[in-house]
Amino acid sequence: MRPAQLATLKFFALLFLLPGLAGLIVSATISTSYLEKMPRVPVISEDRVVPREIHGIVVYQTKEEDKKLSSIEYWSVGVFVVGLGLGLVFLEKWGATQARYGEEDDEFAEDRT
Repeated sequence: MRPAQLATLKFFALLFLLPGLAGLIVSATISTSYLEKMPRVPVISEDRVVPREIHGIVVYQTKEEDKKLSSIEYWSVGVFVVGLGLGLVFLEKWGATQARYGEEDDEFAEDRT
């Protein structure tokens, strides 16, 4: 694989990994804030009847809050996994390229002796 293709693969791997990781951090931050501010019992008057377990503690949220946090979590994981896959492909291709260059160096060393 040419160096330009490796650089492009690395760019796209990082393009997915970093936002995916940022999304996971954001969802963890939201989750932690929910743990601090959400009620621990259902509050029907506020429509907080959807349970969410956070670190073993059940809090109650609205359907919109549940949908928002769940979508952030799912999209972040999906984007991160795509980036992880591209990163693994990059490492495999980069390793194969390095091994090939190492074999060429060995051939040149043998020719000189």
